[in-house]
Amino acid sequence: MDTERDTGGVPAEPVTTPGVVRGDRVHTFRAPGITVTWSRTRCTHAAECVMHLPTVFEPGRRPWVDASQASADAIARVVTRCPTGSLHFERSDGGEPEATPAVNTVFVSRHGPLHLRGDIEVRDEDGSVLLRDTRVALCRCGRSRTKPLCDNSHQAERFREPGAITSPERVEDPGADEPGLRVVPRHNGPLELSGAFAISGADGKVMLAGTRTKLCRCGTSGAKPFCDGSHKKLPGYGE
Repeated sequence: MDTERDTGGVPAEPVTTPGVVRGDRVHTFRAPGITVTWSRTRCTHAAECVMHLPTVFEPGRRPWVDASQASADAIARVVTRCPTGSLHFERSDGGEPEATPAVNTVFVSRHGPLHLRGDIEVRDEDGSVLLRDTRVALCRCGRSRTKPLCDNSHQAERFREPGAITSPERVEDPGADEPGLRVVPRHNGPLELSGAFAISGADGKVMLAGTRTKLCRCGTSGAKPFCDGSHKKLPGYGE
């Protein structure tokens, strides 16, 4: 599939709002009743939008998003299928906004990133908020140029990992005070998750629930998707 996106939209000024990575420049596409925004940085070309509403989302067309080609309800449904949060919408016709899922979920994709859905907060290594969203894709190959987010580098790196869930003891449940799920990437270390969540693998065989775990983001753990400390053996660890 052609992964080029001829936006045809005018980049908005950097903003810090729910659904937008701090400092990102999203493209805006307006139509009666609905406005669609798209982040080139977060798009991994999962193509959920193209497959389910090709009249609206057509790579190679200028602009590649034409929100006038379908109903606002149809566009809203398809936008929420975007697993990375690259696409969002805002209704101006009185329609419902995107609902925050009642349960925070982590899906370990086959040969790819971690897909999170729910009330998600992603922080920087220094602890400042990078993103608040309902849909997020996080790097687990260790090669993304936009860490902790996925940028599709796993494909170029030929990252191969089936996405199975093992080592259930690595999911802890000390309890959570708030409904949200916080993700903190530790310097030269794992992704630390805190808050209620359910994690499942690509094979659909196992689902674990807990409120705390550490997930591999270097791509070398022998206990994927969980961290086993393998990052400590990598060159440059501790720098």
